[in-house]
Amino acid sequence: MTKHIFARRLLREGARRGLLALACLGLLTLPLDAGSVPVGKAEDVGMSPERVARIREIVQRHIDEGGAAGLVTLVARRGQIVHFEAQGYRDLEARTPMPKNAIFWLASMSKPITGVAVLMLYEEGKLRLSDPVSRFIPEFAGSKVAVPRPGGGRGRGAGPGDDDGIDVVSAEREITIHDLLTHTSGLVSGGLGAAQAGRIAPQGPNDTLATHIPKLGAVPLDFQPGTLWRYSGQAGFNVLSRIVEIVSGQTYLEFLRERLLGPLGMHDTGFAPTAEQASRIALMYQRTPGGLVRNPDQRAGSAVYYSGAGGMMSTAEDYLQFAQMLLNGGELDGRRYLSPRTVALMTSNHTGDMVNGQFGRPPRGMGFGLSVQVVLDPVASGLRVGSGAHGWAGGTGVSYWVDPEEEVVSLFMIQGGNGALRGDFEAAIMQAIVD
Repeated sequence: MTKHIFARRLLREGARRGLLALACLGLLTLPLDAGSVPVGKAEDVGMSPERVARIREIVQRHIDEGGAAGLVTLVARRGQIVHFEAQGYRDLEARTPMPKNAIFWLASMSKPITGVAVLMLYEEGKLRLSDPVSRFIPEFAGSKVAVPRPGGGRGRGAGPGDDDGIDVVSAEREITIHDLLTHTSGLVSGGLGAAQAGRIAPQGPNDTLATHIPKLGAVPLDFQPGTLWRYSGQAGFNVLSRIVEIVSGQTYLEFLRERLLGPLGMHDTGFAPTAEQASRIALMYQRTPGGLVRNPDQRAGSAVYYSGAGGMMSTAEDYLQFAQMLLNGGELDGRRYLSPRTVALMTSNHTGDMVNGQFGRPPRGMGFGLSVQVVLDPVASGLRVGSGAHGWAGGTGVSYWVDPEEEVVSLFMIQGGNGALRGDFEAAIMQAIVD
């Protein structure tokens, strides 16, 4: 630990003691625990300052060429921030510059947060990864699997209004928490059963996890549990969010604020923006042959449906605290969230080679852990990260990597996907590492 990092931690500790004294006097109600990854110098963590500067240049080139409206990028190595830039525009039409504290819709980058929440309860012995979902939500007992119906006539077990193109058979076993975390459950994952979800389990504007999730138990699975890797974009991790509620006795948002977001200092992370946060939301754009066009679907967030699958918003600096905690083996600023062994379990490959080639994954070199993808072979996968790097992306274009081999956390926050820019960003990080 360098002297300046040690000094900063002493200052933070002194500040916390002062805040604690104020809180005891009833003069302060703010959360007392806040993670803080410090800013450092590139040369102190084995990176070239000149080469780190290329990251900004590469990103700006894509913006100038019309490949992105604006974005925030952040790189930390060995526990210190070495690159943190906001470039382009939050609102392209109004020419509003992108701020570093811009709010981004995480989409599926919400899922690793949910994965950690589940694993925290697992460590406390309140659930098992092998537990059937029906232990907590009885409606998931006796699941059926959708299969193509041979020949004509109505499907066996079909009811009025059912799609007559499918039949249903009994699941060979119930889906488990492990299946949901690894996308091997078959629950609303793009197959024949998923096509029935809107009819069987419609979600209304006033639905909560408690009112909606039990309906999903009647949706036929897309395949026999554990036999395939198919991405469950919403249903699987929303079911996990509901299980957290049932086990903890709190709403999912309350659990996250008390156990994870608050202690980590992620105060701009949640499901629905405040009025102040709304003014910092990065608008979403889509690329068209004619250039960037504002996406007509500008998400407003939900104050009632706490989707741990894709409903969260955050800033780059907020999410860094979460990712750095994982890189540290489950600890940040002296507070432990998971054990190193559980983080290792989370970031190990649980799915063999089933994820390769699926949902935009490279055809080789990939695995999938508990809510995160894992790079088993960077050369085979064609990714510019170290072996064992893990993370996930969101449908809005956001992504992150935790790279234990290179001791790097990287955040790519954008609201309009650009795979070429993201790849160039990742390559720029690697070329800046010189030891």
